[in-house]
Amino acid sequence: MRGIAMIGAAVLLAGCVGAPPGPEGGGRAPSLAALQQMCGQTADFGAYAPGVYSAILDAWVANRRGRLPQDQFCGFQSALAQQYAALGKSAEPAAHSQWVNFLNAQRAQALSWRAAADPTLRAG
Repeated sequence: MRGIAMIGAAVLLAGCVGAPPGPEGGGRAPSLAALQQMCGQTADFGAYAPGVYSAILDAWVANRRGRLPQDQFCGFQSALAQQYAALGKSAEPAAHSQWVNFLNAQRAQALSWRAAADPTLRAG
């Protein structure tokens, strides 16, 4: 019984240590606000901040490793902010759905940029 509890504690600790940072950053990852300041703009993404942060962080890794030019990185952030303002804040279900689809597509794009720059994501 004691062994099972110790294994459970080790799994829990590993999960906490390996958890990706949230919008406030953590470890060596900058916060969402710091990432936005790199392009001179800030936006409040409300409840979507974790998803937006994930996308911007992946794009930042690609940018930092020379695979995504600064102007494209900033354009990516700008497009997210514009689409959120136009669609994400809308009370209309159709517009809200368009925002979610847009965000998911942008997250996939950012992940592909990061995978091209980060060898740890390419390992099978």
